[in-house]
Formats: sequence, C-alpha cells, structure tokens
Amino acid sequence: MSERELPDGTTERLDRDAPAPLHAQVSEQIRTRIVSGDWPPHYRLRSEPELAADLGISRGTLRRALATLIRDGLLVQVRGRGTFVTSTAIEPSIAQKLNTLSEDFARQGVSYTTEVLSQRVIAAPPPLATLLDLDPGQSVLHLERLRSTTTGPVAWLVNYVRTDLAPGLDRADLADRSLFGLLENDHGLKITTGRRTFSATAATGRVADALGVPEGFPLLYLEQITYLYDGRAIEYSDVWIHSERMRVTSLLSRR
Repeated sequence: MSERELPDGTTERLDRDAPAPLHAQVSEQIRTRIVSGDWPPHYRLRSEPELAADLGISRGTLRRALATLIRDGLLVQVRGRGTFVTSTAIEPSIAQKLNTLSEDFARQGVSYTTEVLSQRVIAAPPPLATLLDLDPGQSVLHLERLRSTTTGPVAWLVNYVRTDLAPGLDRADLADRSLFGLLENDHGLKITTGRRTFSATAATGRVADALGVPEGFPLLYLEQITYLYDGRAIEYSDVWIHSERMRVTSLLSRR
C-alpha cells in the first residue's frame, strides 16, 4: 500500500495488492471528494502530469480513472482549459456557441426527452414578421416544445421558423431531432450567426405549469434570432429555463 499527499494536504491510500485495479481506486477516491464537497462544482483539477505524480501512478491509469468520472457526469474536460468538477445543474454552452439545447445535451451525454406540444403553420404576427424580414401575413412554423431530463422539465421552448426557406417543417419529426440539425441537413441551410439575450423572469401561466413550478418562480429567459450565412433571419425563439435544474455558464478569455 502506498500513501500520497494531494495538493490540499490530505493523504490518499492506493493498495496495489487489492483486487480493485488502481484506476478504479483512484476514480473512487476522486468521486468521494466530489460527493463530499471537498472538490466543489467548477473546481479545476491539477494537470494530468501533476496529478499522476501526486498519486504515484502512470498517466494512462489516471486517464482511465478520469474517463470513468467523465462518463458518469462528475467531471468535464474543456479543451485547452483542463478538467473541472461539474455542477449539480446541467450547464449547456449556449452562452458561448450557437448550439441548440438538444445538441448540448447529446454532447454532454445528458439523457433527455422532448415533447412537442404545438407544431403548426400560422401567419407571422406583425412584430415577429419584422424581426424575420417577412411581409405581413407570411407564414411561419409555430413550434412549442417541453424538454425534460431525469430531474424533470428543464426548458419550455417556443420557436418561429420561416417556412418559405424550409417548407414542410410542420410534418417533420421534432421530438427526436435538433431543429438546427434538421434545417441544415434536410433543407441545406447554412446557419452561421445568432443573437441571444438572457434575462431573469418570473414563471406565469402555461410556462409555470409546463415546468412544474409555482407562479413567480425565478426562471432564466432566453430570446434568440438566428441568421443564415447570407444575413437572412431564419428563426426566432423564446426559451424559459428552470433556474434550479439548468445553469448557463460562459468561459471567458481576456484577450
């Protein structure tokens, strides 16, 4: 049995004669630190060479241990930045990249379901027609969906999509497919930019009922307009996010 002192001054024991392989022992020790709160959400682990040296193991053994915890959702690796303890709430990258929630959930391995509550073609209301560069009365797809994870409902999404650029959307399967993925892969549209505005709001009416929260519950509200490569607007959306089940985090660079 060997003892190693970690950066926080505590001592870890690895039993090289135990039936459990070293990588399993290391992952269990790190898991204990995360669950106990010794390593809180957003804590950045030391670099792989440093941590492997601290534990007296090879980098290959360490990587196997970390891979187990990444798969279990306790750690996340950010290219060029390191390995971090995840938050207890889901943290999509929608404040950094033009991803959909479904794309972020799939990338993070988050199990989720999407319930389509409304999917029909309507005449664009005047303010919306202006935002999407449409003539008054032109049609748009009106799409309402509820996205849930194992913790419960996390987001209520309302989208308006130009049907002149993507005909037949009212018949598309939007319970199991990403809206952006469908627009790009099935309709050949090149989505390049978007404008997202975040604000705080209180839950009311249908939104409160859908997310299973009381009236006045604090929600994160996201308003978005999405554009194609040639500058044409393709989609407008309103998204209400359950503030206790999902957080939006930005990774910032000073330069």
